[in-house]
Amino acid sequence: MRLREEEDMRLKRLQESAQMSEWVAKEGDFRLEQERRRAAIRIKEKRAKAIDFLAMNLKYVNPPTEEEEEEENEDAGLEIDLDEPYKIFDNLTPDQTEELHEDIERYLTLEHSDVNIDFWTNMMVVCKDRLERIKADQRLGLAAAAAVEADIAALLSGKTYEQLSSLQRQVHEKLTSGEPVDTDYWEGLLQKLLVWKAKAKLKSLHEVVVRNRLEQLRKRQRDQALQAQEELLGKAAAASKLVQPAVQEVVEDEAEPYDRAMSPQPIDILKLPAEERDIDILTQKEALAALIRQRREVAASRFVAKPSQPVVEEPEVVAEEAPSNADLASEALYRAEAEKDLDEEEELFNMEESIQRPTTYTWEDKFRPRKPRYFNRVHTGYEWNKYNQTHYDTDNPPPKVVQGYKFNIFYPDLIDKSKAPTYKIIKEPGNEETVLLMFSAGPPYEDIAFRIVNREWEFSHKRGFKSSFDRGCLSLWFQFRRNFYRK
Repeated sequence: MRLREEEDMRLKRLQESAQMSEWVAKEGDFRLEQERRRAAIRIKEKRAKAIDFLAMNLKYVNPPTEEEEEEENEDAGLEIDLDEPYKIFDNLTPDQTEELHEDIERYLTLEHSDVNIDFWTNMMVVCKDRLERIKADQRLGLAAAAAVEADIAALLSGKTYEQLSSLQRQVHEKLTSGEPVDTDYWEGLLQKLLVWKAKAKLKSLHEVVVRNRLEQLRKRQRDQALQAQEELLGKAAAASKLVQPAVQEVVEDEAEPYDRAMSPQPIDILKLPAEERDIDILTQKEALAALIRQRREVAASRFVAKPSQPVVEEPEVVAEEAPSNADLASEALYRAEAEKDLDEEEELFNMEESIQRPTTYTWEDKFRPRKPRYFNRVHTGYEWNKYNQTHYDTDNPPPKVVQGYKFNIFYPDLIDKSKAPTYKIIKEPGNEETVLLMFSAGPPYEDIAFRIVNREWEFSHKRGFKSSFDRGCLSLWFQFRRNFYRK
């Protein structure tokens, strides 16, 4: 009996352990799903972190199943970063890189899929390499660290995973051969080989992601075309049911005696303009047959393209021209921005800088070039560095310095609305204090530029960075990186 009781207790402990393991696994799956949902929400609300783009990219490693189709349709407007995942580090600050390192560690503890674990493991390798590069930049200086990275990139770039593995074996053999070699160099190269192998794996996985994403978009487009075809056929059937009784009623009615006054006066073809004389003359039956033929072509089509915006050529400028729709739209956008209250540390910044524009734009023969309207702000404040802490206080503050800008450029009448306006920084030789920030949008708008302080930008959304183009307004808001000192 004692042995039986001990055996029963052992079985109960095993069952409880198995049940506990199942609960822990379910809890991990739940937490992972919650992380992915939060990532999707942050991307939709345009407040995403770096980890969110990586998580949503990884979502498309495997094609969605039929059970996931409804959930996928909810994400129809979700934009996915189509660059290689390791390139996300190019736009991150050291603090953001540290934050991404912690987020990757969290996903590694939650994932169960071998493919996903392999993805996050390779991302961790690249992330740790980037953190080491940041420390090297601080220790050696940007120029020296960049020169070392350039030499390694020239040696390893363009190689496949197999070629990198072969080179890794050669380096191992050289280090273990006992020959007099530069050990520090070859060991450093060996560490970089691990990073480049991780990038090669991420690149091959990214190709699968892009392929699956494109296939999903094609399937969604086919479904939309089929739905549009069904709607057209339904409307055509309903219209035919309404027309048939009316036609039958007209046929059954007694024909009214014809009178010459019922018809318009004949037109003298010789008096018509030349362009109207070249138009084909069709009878009512021929026109109706052509209309039916066109409707059948649309109904039989498996793809219905969205109607494009009509391109309207700009009229010639005349004196006292009435305000156009574009001018009214620009005025409305300008007033909406001007009605917003300025912050305590903000001032208007509407001083445009003259730039050397091309003699002609390629589209000047079709559209009249014009400057866009804008409403900009500059943010100023006190910078409490060591010098200011020594010579000033809160009662006698130092001079204010520029801490950031808010640019709002209005493009309500862009011809090609599928391409968002762009901006770039132009540095001038011999001028280290300021740079030109130039905005370009395409026809019918000219380029426009403003002179700003030459300092490093803060690209964190938490610090107020914003770069978006919505409803004809390009918004570029940024703060400069600040150095804080303790008293």
